[in-house]
Amino acid sequence: MNTTLTRGAVALAIGATVALVAGCAPGAVEDDNASAAPVETFDPADYAGETLTYMYFTDGPDEAGTRALIADFEKKYDVTVDLEILPYADLVTSTLNRLSAGNAPDVARLTGLADFTGDLLPLEPYLGADYRDQFLEGPVKGALDADDQLIAAPSDLTLNAPFINVDLFEKAGVDVPEKWTWDELIEAGKEVKAKTGVEYAFAMDKSGNRLSTILSQYDTFLVDRQGATLDAKKGEKALQPIVDMMLDGSMPADFWLGSGSRYKGANEIFLAGQTPIYLSGNWQVGQFIKNATFNWAVAPNPCATNCGGFPGGKFMAAFKDSKHPALAAEFVRFMNEKENQATFLAAAGALPTRADLTADDIAYDAKAKEAMAQFLTDLDKTPKEGFAANGSRFFSGAATALVDTVSAAVAGQTPLSTGMPDLVTKIEALVDEQSQ
Repeated sequence: MNTTLTRGAVALAIGATVALVAGCAPGAVEDDNASAAPVETFDPADYAGETLTYMYFTDGPDEAGTRALIADFEKKYDVTVDLEILPYADLVTSTLNRLSAGNAPDVARLTGLADFTGDLLPLEPYLGADYRDQFLEGPVKGALDADDQLIAAPSDLTLNAPFINVDLFEKAGVDVPEKWTWDELIEAGKEVKAKTGVEYAFAMDKSGNRLSTILSQYDTFLVDRQGATLDAKKGEKALQPIVDMMLDGSMPADFWLGSGSRYKGANEIFLAGQTPIYLSGNWQVGQFIKNATFNWAVAPNPCATNCGGFPGGKFMAAFKDSKHPALAAEFVRFMNEKENQATFLAAAGALPTRADLTADDIAYDAKAKEAMAQFLTDLDKTPKEGFAANGSRFFSGAATALVDTVSAAVAGQTPLSTGMPDLVTKIEALVDEQSQ
C-alpha cells in the first residue's frame, strides 16, 4: 500500500483558524484548585503578572529564535516565561522526576510523547476543535493520544534523505536522476567510488530511524500506535543491500559495529569526502553550509514500493498539572502561529509542520532554502504510517532492536533471513511488556 501524506495547497492558509483577536480566544477559566473547565473565551488580563515555566532543550541555533519569541509573548501578555534549558539526555528523566514530585512544568519541548501521555493537557478544549487542522496530517498523528485527543502541537519536523557530494558525481560523470530506485542509488554510488577512488560508495547514520526510512520505502514499519507491524520478508528485502554493502566494503562496517547499540552519525565521513552519498536528515544542512569544502545537494529519496523519507521532530506540550493550563495552551498556540513558527524554523534549520508554510515562507539562506525545498518535496511522498510509527511509544525500543539485528548480520552472527523474524518476535514481546 502506497499511502502518502497530502499537503494539499500548502501555500494557502487554513480556512478554519482559531480566532484570537482583541484578546479573545478559546480558552479556560481556572478554579481555586487549578483545574480547568473549557469555556469560550480567554482573557489575557486574567494572567497579567503570572509566570510560566518552559522546559526546553536546545539543538544550538534554535535557542536565540526561541528567546526572541518568548520576549514577544511576555510583552503581549504581560507575563514572565521562565525558560529552563536542560541537556537533551536529561530531559525525560528530569521531567518525570518533576511530575512525580508534583512540580510539573507548564510547557515542555519534547521529542516524543509516550512517556508523558497521561500527564499532557488536551489542547483542543482550549484552542478549538479545529486547531489540529492548522498542521499537516502526518505530524498530527504523532501528537494524538489513544483517545484521539491532540495533546501537543507538532512544532518542527525532521525528515531523512540522501545528501550527495556533487563534485564527486561530476568528476565521475554520473548523473543524479529526478527519481531513482535503491538499486540505481547503490549502482551510482559504486560507480562514483570506482571512478574517483573514494573509500566508500554510501554511508548512513547508525540509527533505527534511518533504517526505518528504507523499511518505509519497502512498505513496512516497525510499529504503529497499537503494536508491532513489521513484515519480516519485506524487512529482509529492504535491508539486505545495506548489509551487503558493509560486507563488501562499499559502506563503512567498522563505523557501524564500533558503537554497540548507540546512535552514531556518519557526517564526518561525508564531510571528509570519503563517500558520494550519505543518508541523514535536514538537521545536517546548517553544518554542511558552514563546514563542507565541496559542492553538495539533497537528492530525492530512492523509491521502492513507496517514495519519501521517514519523519522525526519536536512537540510543544502543556501539562495537566500546570498552575495556569489556559495560559500554557495559549503559549503553545502563540509559539506555533504561522509567522512565529517561520521565525523559529529559520533559526533552527528545521522543517514546518503547519499546512500553510512552505520553504519560501521561511527566511532560510539561499543554500538552505534549496535543500529544504527538496526535503519538503519528499515530505509530500512520505507515507503517513511513518508518522504513526515514529510517534508510537513502542518505537524507541523497536528501533534499538532493529539496529542490533542489522549489526548481528554485518558481524556474521545471524543472517537477516533469521534475524528479521526474530526481530518481529522481539518487538511483539516489547509491546506486551510495555502494555502491562
